[in-house]
Amino acid sequence: MIILFTDFGANDIYVGQVHAVLIEQAPGIPVVDLLHTVHDFDICAGAHLLHALKDRFPTGSVFMAVVDPGVGSNRAALMVKADERWFVAPDNGLLTGIILNASTVRVNKVLWPEAELSASFHGRDLFAPVAAMLASGVTPKHESTDPVLIDWQQNLDQIIYIDHYGNAITGRSGDSIAEQETIRIDDREIRYARVFHEIPSGGLFWYVNSIGLVEIAANHARAETILGLQVGDSFSIDSV
Repeated sequence: MIILFTDFGANDIYVGQVHAVLIEQAPGIPVVDLLHTVHDFDICAGAHLLHALKDRFPTGSVFMAVVDPGVGSNRAALMVKADERWFVAPDNGLLTGIILNASTVRVNKVLWPEAELSASFHGRDLFAPVAAMLASGVTPKHESTDPVLIDWQQNLDQIIYIDHYGNAITGRSGDSIAEQETIRIDDREIRYARVFHEIPSGGLFWYVNSIGLVEIAANHARAETILGLQVGDSFSIDSV
């Protein structure tokens, strides 16, 4: 299985072109569109979200993860095998969480292809073909490398994604916060609830979402709008 994780946009012209490459070069292998609305150019948010999502997919999966503000530069392309899953991505820190938290990991720089690529769409011309090769059992030319890593926080007290309901996913693990603790954003205190129906309509709360991260939400309303949230906004945690 090939899993796509990008900031290409679900409604633009890019994802379809990537699919065309994968269908041609890895016929019969399922392709999953995990997410194409990673916050634009946001390597930190993407790294935390990818790390949280990876375990939802079986070993042997190949992730094509592309958030690539440096496309066209001399940044390298990586193929990383971590805990029996492959990750193909630009060498810009996007795989920091994958690399630092894996029990077993091999990090390699991709040396294929030697031919010139388009300057602006390495997702289609480099990362998709490499993902197709790996999913088909072919290992492209490579060499060991030391990757670029971002400053990794295991629990990041920031918003890393806002879904179409207006719920705000954070970079904090749900097992790192107690139910009696509150989240503070500016002058608002947000208390815990297990699920949406425990809160009155329009009420704010935080809970642990289905991928194990703390999420700030509102029942039948948009927490994003109520709190004026954006990806990258910080919060604090208060003990009661």
